[in-house]
Amino acid sequence: MTKFSALILLIGGILFSYGIDRPNIVLIFADDMGYSDLGCYGGEIKTPNLDRLAKNGIRYSQAYNTSKCWTSRISLLTGLYHHRSDRDFKNTALIGEILKPAGYRSWWAGKHHASFNPFDRGFDHFAGFLGGAINFWNPGEQARKGEDVPGWRSVYTWAFDEKLLKPYHPAKDFFATDAFTDWSLNWLNEKEREQDPFFLFLSYNAPHWPLHAHPEDIAKYKGIYDQGYEAIRSSRYRKQLEIGLFDPGTAALTEPEHETWNSLSKKERGEEALRMEIHAAMVDRMDQNIGRLLGKLEELGKLENTLILFLVDNGASHEKPKRGTKNPEAEWGSVGSFEAIGQSWANAINSPFKKWKVQGMEGGICTPMIAHWPVGIKVSNNFISREPCHLIDFVPTFMELAGEGVSYPKYLPSLDGISLTPTFVGKKLEREKPLFFQYGGWNVIRQTQWKLVQRKQEDWQLYNLDRDRTETSNLADQFPDRVKQMNRAWQSWATEVGIGNEKSEKGN
Repeated sequence: MTKFSALILLIGGILFSYGIDRPNIVLIFADDMGYSDLGCYGGEIKTPNLDRLAKNGIRYSQAYNTSKCWTSRISLLTGLYHHRSDRDFKNTALIGEILKPAGYRSWWAGKHHASFNPFDRGFDHFAGFLGGAINFWNPGEQARKGEDVPGWRSVYTWAFDEKLLKPYHPAKDFFATDAFTDWSLNWLNEKEREQDPFFLFLSYNAPHWPLHAHPEDIAKYKGIYDQGYEAIRSSRYRKQLEIGLFDPGTAALTEPEHETWNSLSKKERGEEALRMEIHAAMVDRMDQNIGRLLGKLEELGKLENTLILFLVDNGASHEKPKRGTKNPEAEWGSVGSFEAIGQSWANAINSPFKKWKVQGMEGGICTPMIAHWPVGIKVSNNFISREPCHLIDFVPTFMELAGEGVSYPKYLPSLDGISLTPTFVGKKLEREKPLFFQYGGWNVIRQTQWKLVQRKQEDWQLYNLDRDRTETSNLADQFPDRVKQMNRAWQSWATEVGIGNEKSEKGN
């Protein structure tokens, strides 16, 4: 029996047991956000709407992405490790193509880090850009009347269903986070097929650089970050312990990987604090827009039977890109500016983990994740699932919930993930295979509580995440046989997905 056939036998089981209709699905993807940015994950940023979803749903403490924007989107939308495809999602079926035969309407707003138009791949509506980063205020290449030249000029193709625009010059009132939500709300208002379930992928590019935000949102955080990196990182860690997200006995706060705040000049400290004020404002505005979406679902009477999932594509970004242009006189956060938070803040807001985007340590690949579905999730308030899960698990989950009519091409690779529905009732996941990762010179395998990780040609490191969630004690020398066994498993998987045999087995 194939993996897909086995899945088909399970389809509808959860719906039958609950006695409910097939749910609508809203999948919200943030971009480069820190693990601890949300209030419900320890942060001081005002995120009442996501905190509300978490309180009445599930927070996942060990959910994984791929550490990079475009690779995460491939796995999220196809159920496959990104290595089985390419940057244009070849050799895959997108979730829109899979759900369409089951009668789902499918919509996608926002970022699409590839060159093809999702409207041609199963989505009834797509509105967004085919690229990695944009100026939030003006994604075009020319200044609008009375404004600065865009500080980050990213001349990507934009698509609005079948219509392609390059460049795209929106009106002056445009702000990407608000616009993506506006478009989503318009689709929810459509009367055609309004009785059919829908799948909405709301792919925000916030809080990815450049740091752009509404002045009134920035003002909320004035002075909050004046004490610096370690003060924020430590404060967030204390809150994470208070809310039960981590246990101090098994998740110590890692050693700082940031500059010493007092080593900076007064001007530098002011600029660094402002960077984080703008980052916080971007997350805040995203939460405000999620609140608008929740309000619309309530207005339509659809919130109760809508599965809402929120997560992030990779850890906070350490990048401070030099390319692009900016007006040195432009107010930070405005259309003419181009700034980023950099490594020190990335380390702080990934509390309590090591590293950041593109890295194989937990700070690079672990994402905050929330699931909310009033009629389908049967756990106590403020429930935390500690089950390891991955982006590859989303498509199998959606297929199970969609029921009859789901179509997955037999000629494509079998799905790599498993359904997450057992976690909706507080049960464990029965995963037969380890989880694998490889990107940017980092090789990782997660097998039960054990994690083996290697950076480029360096020795493998081994961690027991049940006892050492933050990777502070390398056990490779104590368990050489386990290292060899897991290394062989990783090498076998690498060969299967076509990575090749160039990866090092140095030291083991």
